[in-house]
Amino acid sequence: MSKGIDFSMKVLVVDDFATMRKIIRNVLKQIGFENIAEAEDGAAALQIIGQEKVGLVVTDWNMPNMDGLELLKNIRRNPGSAHLPVLMVTAEGMKDNVLEAVKAGVSNYVVKPFTAEVLQEKIEAIFRKLAAQGSA
Repeated sequence: MSKGIDFSMKVLVVDDFATMRKIIRNVLKQIGFENIAEAEDGAAALQIIGQEKVGLVVTDWNMPNMDGLELLKNIRRNPGSAHLPVLMVTAEGMKDNVLEAVKAGVSNYVVKPFTAEVLQEKIEAIFRKLAAQGSA
């Protein structure tokens, strides 16, 4: 795993499907993350982000109440969380959706189904980019 990643940071997994949250949680643990919180939709995720120090958000796109794109837009609008890395995990592989997420400021994007290796690569890429920005 690449250096420059603080594995003690809190990772927030946001998905309305409990099984998918468990799968992502297990992959994150394999990678080395220990501090993992869960939310079942964007609204619940925003509450957690508002109350706790979160270092990375891994969110689904399609959820009730508040979807992943709305969550992303809310995170980016708030000065306290605007810097927060957000990885979108979704079955939405359509180009328009990817472009919309990129325009909204998504840090990276994974299309389901995915492997642990792909998720790890996407997370590493996010933190490599952040490290490069920090040293620029």
